[in-house]
Amino acid sequence: MQNPAFRNAAFQPGGQGAVATMTSEELQDLYDRPSAQRPATEPMTIQDSLAKSGLTFAVLLAGAVVGWLTAPLVPMLWIGAAIVGFVFALINIFKREPSPAMILIYAAAQGVFLGGISLFYEAMLPGIVMQAVLATLVVVGVTLALFASGKIRASKRATKIFLIVMVAYLVFSLVNLVLMVTGVQTDPWGLRSSVTIAGIPLGVILGVLAVLLGAYSLVLDFDFIQRGVQNAAPRKYGWTGAFGIMVTVIWLYLEILRLIAIARR
Repeated sequence: MQNPAFRNAAFQPGGQGAVATMTSEELQDLYDRPSAQRPATEPMTIQDSLAKSGLTFAVLLAGAVVGWLTAPLVPMLWIGAAIVGFVFALINIFKREPSPAMILIYAAAQGVFLGGISLFYEAMLPGIVMQAVLATLVVVGVTLALFASGKIRASKRATKIFLIVMVAYLVFSLVNLVLMVTGVQTDPWGLRSSVTIAGIPLGVILGVLAVLLGAYSLVLDFDFIQRGVQNAAPRKYGWTGAFGIMVTVIWLYLEILRLIAIARR
């Protein structure tokens, strides 16, 4: 269950162009060649990927402001933006080459959606948006810091467990949605709030689990970007890295928003 944004071979172990297979003499010979013989494309770097991520999140934030301000005037706009964002997410996932324009359009559409749904939550529970934003920033920041320091890494065993738990969580979410749509569950959160364990709503327990899944998904995202850099993937794939991180962070924010809402309610 790796982020589908990183399906390209450039992010796989031993991908084409990996500099790890070159000796120091071969590398020196490569850089000593005349400029005409140098590779036509610059390699992907961590710094460039982070810069592209910063740009996409700036677009996301701008879209969120638009969604927040227009939601009272055009209530269906943010719902339409969610559909547009989903369509462009699929396009970006299955497109063989990254498209900066399509990734930025996805960011803008998702921003409008997040702005609208955040205002919806805020109207019910004042202050919840700031709580969710701060919690999301903390999770992303701590995960990035731990990954950069080498204290946490993706492993095959952990990824297999992640896959099993993620599939189980998705199945539960689908069943819960069906129960709510068919009227079997009349509670606004369905089984998440109607079922309790030791007095704690099931949604709170599942919310904490979702946050942990989101954090590990970020570890996988960072790992794939690092692998792309090690494989000397073309610089344009920094956009793929930015897109992959954005998909995870958006999901993480929505899960935290719902977790706080169920806990406060």
